[in-house]
Amino acid sequence: MMAEFEKDQITPEAVVQETNDTVKENEEYSLNDDRRVKTLSPWRLVAKRFIRNRVAVTGLVVLIFMFLFSYLGGVLMPYRQDQIFYRYDSAQKRYAAVTENKELRYVTAEGEDFPSVAKAKFVSALNKKNPTFEANGVTYTYTEEGENFYSISRDGRIIALASLDIVSSSTGNEALPFDLQFSLLKAIADGAGSFDLNGNTYTVDDATLMLNGQEIAYASKFSIQASSSDIYLTRDFKEKLVEAIESGGNEFVYTDSTGLTAEYVLTYKAATGDWSVMQEVDTKVFDTYSGPSKEHWLGTDRNGMDMLTRLMYGGRVSLYIGFVVVIMETVLGVIMGGISGFFGGWVDMLIMRLVDIFYCIPSMPIIIILGAVMDQLRVDPQVRMLYLMLILGILGWAGIARLVRGQILSFREQEFMVAAEATGIRASRRIFKHLIPNVMPQLIVSMTMGLGSTIIMEATLSFLGLGVKFPFASWGNIINDVNDTFVLTNYWFIWIPAGVLLLATVLAFNLVGDGLRDAFDPKMNR
Repeated sequence: MMAEFEKDQITPEAVVQETNDTVKENEEYSLNDDRRVKTLSPWRLVAKRFIRNRVAVTGLVVLIFMFLFSYLGGVLMPYRQDQIFYRYDSAQKRYAAVTENKELRYVTAEGEDFPSVAKAKFVSALNKKNPTFEANGVTYTYTEEGENFYSISRDGRIIALASLDIVSSSTGNEALPFDLQFSLLKAIADGAGSFDLNGNTYTVDDATLMLNGQEIAYASKFSIQASSSDIYLTRDFKEKLVEAIESGGNEFVYTDSTGLTAEYVLTYKAATGDWSVMQEVDTKVFDTYSGPSKEHWLGTDRNGMDMLTRLMYGGRVSLYIGFVVVIMETVLGVIMGGISGFFGGWVDMLIMRLVDIFYCIPSMPIIIILGAVMDQLRVDPQVRMLYLMLILGILGWAGIARLVRGQILSFREQEFMVAAEATGIRASRRIFKHLIPNVMPQLIVSMTMGLGSTIIMEATLSFLGLGVKFPFASWGNIINDVNDTFVLTNYWFIWIPAGVLLLATVLAFNLVGDGLRDAFDPKMNR
């Protein structure tokens, strides 16, 4: 018994130890402890609730990636958003046209006139074998100089000739004198090997005219014309071309005097009875719709611009417009809603009727009309972007004003506002110092979810060609390429990446907005 009594006896040391433990426990859980105050911090509690929401955190991670992709990626990319890339393609370019003369061609002497009516009368007289004919009161005579070769005279002098053969210069595209053309055709018809003209002796060999051993002209029933004035067709080239036509070929290869070899394709047009000569040339063109490669990871668009770079800058523009518009809407909505909810009465009535008017405004038709006006006025793309943000901000503040007004109506009659009014604090300070901070949680949620809607609106307008204009990129005008069905079905790398980025960004903003709403008001989950 004595041993048990001594064991249960309370010693002074035990009392002191128990007292110290109690004091320590009271100090650890004291409301005056700074650690206790930090644990109860509202913003920290909101952050903890938000972090516990895995879906919201996933949305936040996606948004961080989008910001890094758009802003940091655009800085690190070696290309500019308006940089155009080129490639060399082998293409057929019209080089010349060839016509085989099956009807008489006319050449008029210098200073003479042989009108169309006279030509028609000549053909009629030729068919009737009448050596003379009359047109416009003038009498003409013709002489058959050779097969399908006629000279036409008026008042005893030759003024024109008609022949199936055409005389062309061998040294250029310049016109030859009428007398020289007539003399060459006459020599060919007579089978003469030479003729004298203006003190010079010309030689004729196989329809080729030569002077002092140098070729100066030739006659042929084929009319060969270069496609442009800067192209000179040599006699050798024309002979190769005629040879290919007469042999029935559709292509030939020609090497010029400089050693340059080119391929030519002949295309016969039955409707006109002539041939088109197409040359295979390497042409510098836009590198449009090039597939993904080492240089362009997501290929190029219709303007030959790098798609990955355009997506980065497009994300920058879309996010920039979204934030500016939402901030503008929030500022206007907070000011108007705060004044309306705090003062009430006729002020509240006036502002709410103004809100009703803005609710009734058909935003999309107005934006379409303003976009068409800016197109007509050819507004600079950068200025147009500012106008777009201003229009969207002005048309979208009414919803936030109504939200702020409703919150302030519920807060202004509470005890802390009565105490603030009793201390003599002016109205503007009571609104923006005491009321608005209590509305901030709802504003943050509204702004976060409104960002997604604004980005969708901008993308829709840009897709319709009414928003951001070239050369600036946005996800909306990038997707605009799917207006072409061929692009939609064959070039997936043009529109799918932009669509995925737009979907992911808007979805991420909505997830973050839902997470913030649940974090600020955890009762919403119940």
